[in-house]
Amino acid sequence: MPTLLRRYVLAALAIFVLAGAAAFSPSQAQDAAYATDVRQTWKLLDYIAVDYPEAVADGAVINDFEYAEMQEFAATARESIAALPASEGQDALVAQADLLGDAIESMAAPVEVAQLARGMADALLAAYPVPTAPDSIPDLARGAAVYAEQCASCHGVTGYADGPAVTEDMDPLPIPFAEPERARERSLFSLFEVVTQGLEETSMVSYRDVLSEEDRWAVSFYAGTLSFSDEQRRNGAQLWQDNEILRVKFPNVETLVRMTEAQLASTVNDDVARGLMAYLRSNPSVVSQDTEGLLAVARVRLSESLEAYRSGNAQQANSLALSSYLDGFEPIEPMLRARDADLLIGVETAMIEYRSRIGAGASIEDITAQKQTVDALFAQAEQTLSVSDGDATAAFLGSFTILLREGLEALLVVVAMIGFLTKVERRDMLPYVHVGWVGALAAGVLTWVIAVTVVDISGANRELTEGVSAVFAAVVLLSVGIWMHQKSLAGQWQAYIKEKMSAVLTRRSAFLLFLLSFVVVYREVFETILFYVALWTAGNNESILAGMGAGVAALVVVTVILLKTSQRLPIGQFFAASSALIAVLAFVLAGKGVAAFEEAGMLPVITVDFPRIDWLGVYPSALPLLAQLAVIVLVAAGVMYNVRTARAAPSAAE
Repeated sequence: MPTLLRRYVLAALAIFVLAGAAAFSPSQAQDAAYATDVRQTWKLLDYIAVDYPEAVADGAVINDFEYAEMQEFAATARESIAALPASEGQDALVAQADLLGDAIESMAAPVEVAQLARGMADALLAAYPVPTAPDSIPDLARGAAVYAEQCASCHGVTGYADGPAVTEDMDPLPIPFAEPERARERSLFSLFEVVTQGLEETSMVSYRDVLSEEDRWAVSFYAGTLSFSDEQRRNGAQLWQDNEILRVKFPNVETLVRMTEAQLASTVNDDVARGLMAYLRSNPSVVSQDTEGLLAVARVRLSESLEAYRSGNAQQANSLALSSYLDGFEPIEPMLRARDADLLIGVETAMIEYRSRIGAGASIEDITAQKQTVDALFAQAEQTLSVSDGDATAAFLGSFTILLREGLEALLVVVAMIGFLTKVERRDMLPYVHVGWVGALAAGVLTWVIAVTVVDISGANRELTEGVSAVFAAVVLLSVGIWMHQKSLAGQWQAYIKEKMSAVLTRRSAFLLFLLSFVVVYREVFETILFYVALWTAGNNESILAGMGAGVAALVVVTVILLKTSQRLPIGQFFAASSALIAVLAFVLAGKGVAAFEEAGMLPVITVDFPRIDWLGVYPSALPLLAQLAVIVLVAAGVMYNVRTARAAPSAAE
C-alpha cells in the first residue's frame, strides 16, 4: 500500500473513533479506569442495605459482629468514593456517605439505613456509570445448570442454604436465596456482583475466572427466582399483561436488573411487587422494547412531565419530556418514517413545541393543550404501526425509500469527487476517494456492532452521533465547496491544473476529498442501519431484502447517469455546479446536525413560526435556522472573496 494511501487509511480510523465515540455511553471510556472500584463500592452499599437488619433492631445492636461489619463497610465505601477521579457528583456522594455512617453509628432504623444506602448506590452509578446489565437476555435453563454444578453444594438445591458442603462451623453461613425477607432487598445486579467478585472473609469466592460473563448473569437470574412460587409467577404474568402502568416501570432489562422487590413495593402494594418480580425474573425476555410498550413509556413520561410542571418544577418537566421522546418515541421513528413520514414529522414537531413551551414558561393551560395534541398523535402512530404490521408492500416500500433517500445525500458528494478527478485526468487519485467511502461503510457497520454488543446505545447517543457527523460533514463541505467555486472562475481551473495540480491535490485537496467521502458516507450508513434494524424487527424480512435490492439498483442507475452527465459538462461549469451542490448539502446537514443536538437534549429548543422542509433540513426552530443562516453567510463571503481574487489576478498580471 502506498505511503500516502496508508496515511489516509489511518486517518479514516481516527475519524471513525472520533465520530463513533459519540454513540457510546461515557461508561465505556470510564469503565476501564475505575470500574472495579465503583463495582466494589456499590457492592458494599448493597450489602449494608440488605444485611443491616441482622445487626440492629429497635434502636439496639443485636449482633456485635454484624454491626462492626456495617461500620467498616460504610467507612470503606466513603474512602473509596473519596479516592475516585473527581466528578460533578463526588462531593455529594461523600456527604451521603457521612450521613450513612452517622445513621449506622446512631443505630437508626433498618428502613432508613436501607434508603440511604440504596440512594447512595444509585447516585454512585449516576456519577461514575459502569455497565449494569447483560448484553443479551440470560438463559435461565443454563443458569439452573450452573447453579446445580457450582452453587447447590452450599446454597442448597432449592436455595435454603442447606447444601451438603454446609458445616456448623461455617461463619457466616451461605446466603439463603429462598428466604423472602432478604430476597426482597436483593437485586439481580447485586447477585451478579457477588458471583463476579466474591465476598471477603466468607466461603464465597470470585467466579470471574471460572464462569463466563453470560454464565454469571444466567446463574444470578436463576438464583433471583428461588424465593418465588409458581402461583406468584402466574399472578405476575396476569399483572404484566393487564396493567400498562406496570409495564412502563420496566422499559428495559437494565431496570429489571437493578430493581429490588422492596423498591418496587414502595410504588405499588407488596403483593403486586412480589408477583411482578416473580414473573419478570423468570421471564426476562418479556421486558422488550416493542412498539406498544415504547409508546406506553412515551405517554407516561409525558404525563409525569405535565405533573412536574404543575408542581412548579420546570426543569424536571423538561427532563421528563425529553425522556418521553428519547426513551419512548425515538426508537420507533424508523418504523414510523417508513410507513407515514408526515405523521412522524407531526409527532416530532409537536413534542419539540411541548418542550419549547416548558422552556418559555407557558401557562398550565397551554402546556396541557400541547400535551393533548401529542397524545392524539401518539394514538395515530400506534394505529398506523398496528395496521401496517404484516404488510409486505409497506415493508418493501419502506426499505426501498430508506436506502434511496439516505444513499442519495452521500452519493451526490462521492460522485462529484469522482467526476472531478476524472475531469482533471487524475484517475490515480481515485483510490483515495474509494478508501474513504469503503472505509465509511465498514466503520458505520462496526460502530453499530460495538454499540449494540459492548454498550447500550441510547436514543440520546443516537441523536448525538448523527449530530456530530452532520455538523462535521457540513464544515468539510463548506471548505471544499468554496475551494471548488474558486476553481470555477475564469481561468482558475486551467492554472490549477497546469501549474500545481499534483502538489496541491496530493498534500491538501486530496485529503479533504477523502475526508469528505468518509464522513458523509459514515453518517448515512449509521443512520440507515438504525432504520433497517427497526424494520427488521417488525417482520416481512423477505420484502425488506427485496426493497433493499431495488434501492441498490436505483442508486446504481443514478450513479451512472450522474457520472455521464458530469463528463459532458465543460470543466468550468462542472466546478461551478459541484460547488453549488456541495453548498446546498452543507446547508442541509447544518440544519439536521443542530436539530439532532436539540433532540438529544444538548441544546435548548426555541420554536419559531417557520415552515418545516424536512428534505432541506429546515425546521421551525431558532438554532438550526441560525446554523443554516451561518452557512449562507459563509458561502456568500467565500463567493465574494473568490470573485474579488479572480478579478484582481489579471490586474496584477498587467
